[in-house]
Amino acid sequence: MTPLLRLQPGRDRRVKSGHPWAFSNEIVMDAAARALPPGAAVRLEGDDGVKHGIWQFNPHSLIAARVLDRAATAAPDAAWFEARLARALALRERLGIARFCRLVHAEADGLPGLVVDRFDDVIALQANTAGMEAATPMIVEALRALLNPRSILARNDSAVRTLEGLPLETKLLHGTEARARVEEGGLAFEVDLLSGQKTGWFFDQRENRARVAALAACLPGGATLLDVFCHTGGFGLLAAKAGAREVTLLDRSQPALDLAMASAAANGLSGRVAAQRGEALETLERMVGGQRRFDIVVADPPAFAKSRKDIPAALRAYQRLARICAQLVNPGGFLFIASCSHHAAPPEFAAAVAEGVWRARREARLLASTGAGPDHPVHPMLPESAYLKAQLLQLA
Repeated sequence: MTPLLRLQPGRDRRVKSGHPWAFSNEIVMDAAARALPPGAAVRLEGDDGVKHGIWQFNPHSLIAARVLDRAATAAPDAAWFEARLARALALRERLGIARFCRLVHAEADGLPGLVVDRFDDVIALQANTAGMEAATPMIVEALRALLNPRSILARNDSAVRTLEGLPLETKLLHGTEARARVEEGGLAFEVDLLSGQKTGWFFDQRENRARVAALAACLPGGATLLDVFCHTGGFGLLAAKAGAREVTLLDRSQPALDLAMASAAANGLSGRVAAQRGEALETLERMVGGQRRFDIVVADPPAFAKSRKDIPAALRAYQRLARICAQLVNPGGFLFIASCSHHAAPPEFAAAVAEGVWRARREARLLASTGAGPDHPVHPMLPESAYLKAQLLQLA
């Protein structure tokens, strides 16, 4: 029998409104509740007897319960996980991106705390909650039944796992090796699933990469482009394929740059792509002093705000980044700048970018304010799941 937990009297308003989380101070944390193993499936009810379905519970976490199924009779077994994963796959198939995509985006796909990226026949997953950690064997079984992948890899190295009392680790769950590649925009990119950033590729920027590549294609003679925090070169290489005559990739990671240049060579783009290793802000400052200028500058940094206390410093960093990058853009050129810090709200990020561009003494036109692609759906009750914010500006 699935254990029953109750909400505190008068503390059920958020759950009743459809929020997918219940906090520890909203649940009756008696001895029986505290004795449950982290990740256990429980039935959650209000003190008024209203049934709220099946949730995953961790008595040691501030976010103590996360909803799995609103049906109180649901059984979260291997068949349940296969059905939920099949629903996520069906959406990506409708979008036409099922082979290479974010297959599961946590709460928005009804699998709280779980991230799954698909690289054709290789799968990378992150189980960021005790519930999904406990369910990982069933998830692997379901993925094998649905997709028959060559390999499944756990990239469980996200710092949020420590909040759930989980270790950080990267390991193979199925198969013998994790070589993978991603295809996008007519190019093939080598991906490092074992030691690359996050799950190896930023599917969230797919549509933004296409938008920037289209700009690179429109300039007679081909545009010059600087791809800052380039990782494995997605923005830069797609722009080169579209017609950019000169692309500079900038990142501090030599392995990431090596992968980018290997992909450039494999796609016949080596003659138009160059890599530069260095810390981004310091290197950009030197470029400003050296009078280097580009038709397009892309800045897609890692999260500057890891927690709410980091927000003021992060906003100052975004402002500085926008100021320096704006100075590197040719008149009439374009600046694309992004933030993946979900703690920084879109209006705050937009204001920091605007202030930075103004401090560079550049007039700007905002062409687009964008977010992640549709394989990163947003849970309507979790605005923080809309973590990616990006702006495309033309500078006079």
